Amino acid sequence: MFASNTAALGIATALLALASSAAIAGRLSDWATINHKRFGFQIAYPANLLFPVPTPTGEDGRVLKSADGQAKMLVATFENTEDLSLETYRQFLLTDVYANTTLDYTPQKPRWFVLSGTRGKETFYERVTFSCGGKLINSWAMVYPTAQKSLYDRVVEAVAKTYTAGSGADGNCGGFAAAPDQTRPDR
Repeated sequence: MFASNTAALGIATALLALASSAAIAGRLSDWATINHKRFGFQIAYPANLLFPVPTPTGEDGRVLKSADGQAKMLVATFENTEDLSLETYRQFLLTDVYANTTLDYTPQKPRWFVLSGTRGKETFYERVTFSCGGKLINSWAMVYPTAQKSLYDRVVEAVAKTYTAGSGADGNCGGFAAAPDQTRPDR
């Protein structure tokens, strides 16, 4: 009797997991893409889960929110007018934006880094890429309730695969004065 109850419980658990995965996959089935003409970045997002919000920042950034407003995706590229290094900008984010957080994922390469972790009941993920010889700072971030981590972690993973940092409207950093060997960012 114990063995058959255990088997039934295992089957029920597997069916629940399958149903949950199917529900999440359904929520990630309709995608839209942001193509920024001036800076050249591109990123896709699940359009049936995140919705564009009008912003006063103009054309250089985009904000998307979930229907309940609890999850947010922010995408922007801006000129590095202060000529900050990647490490200086990373330290600024750690000190000013992500102070008092618990970091759990922080890879860093010569031209990009990720900061991901939790603050209170929220989970965050931010990817920053320097392109055009450091003249452009490209960033996208997601902030979402940790209670919805099983859904939004999958969103982050899927969105990350679609992201291409900007290299100007012509793809060669036109107007942003990069050295020829630094025109395309690492992915």
